[in-house]
Amino acid sequence: MADSADLDALLGRIRACRACAEQFTHEPRPVAWVKATTRILICGQAPGRRVHESGVPFDDPSGDRLREWLGVDRDTFYGHPAFGVAPMAFCYPGTAAGGGDYPPPPRCAALWREDLLAALPDVRLTLLVGGYAQKWALGDQVGSVAQAVADWRAFLPDTICLPHPSWRNTGWLRRNPWFEAEVTPYLRRRVAQLMAA
Repeated sequence: MADSADLDALLGRIRACRACAEQFTHEPRPVAWVKATTRILICGQAPGRRVHESGVPFDDPSGDRLREWLGVDRDTFYGHPAFGVAPMAFCYPGTAAGGGDYPPPPRCAALWREDLLAALPDVRLTLLVGGYAQKWALGDQVGSVAQAVADWRAFLPDTICLPHPSWRNTGWLRRNPWFEAEVTPYLRRRVAQLMAA
């Protein structure tokens, strides 16, 4: 098991980080939500506006869809010691002119990601949610998000590539019913196993 005191100290440094403050029009609020007991690590891109305001990861409709994929309710997701969330960037990057969020600043991953992952030796399943996390973790093994998700079996048993659970991907999910027919049942079984371990 990870050393809880070392992890707490690292999380304190992450939450105090202001390295990207000059890029934002808002005050940074790093959201890293992991525990020494984390066995299921969810790696997305960056907190959205609602998560920035609440300080709670996946505290939005995307989180509702993600929890549905995982087969857990809200109380289990936030209360069970197996779950952790560590996005590619810990701060909300702001909203672009077109309405979507800016990409996660790469500086955050360069500063913190290796140290944080090293402090979580009990992780048994990493969920790479979206292209930024997939590219960082898998590099040239993946092309597009659609390809990475379609090739989901290639990364088992330690990793599953997922599309982002945003409402913006509702059309993709409708065009690709195999995702909910094949991936989510496997994901739910694996999550249940790891929660029981």
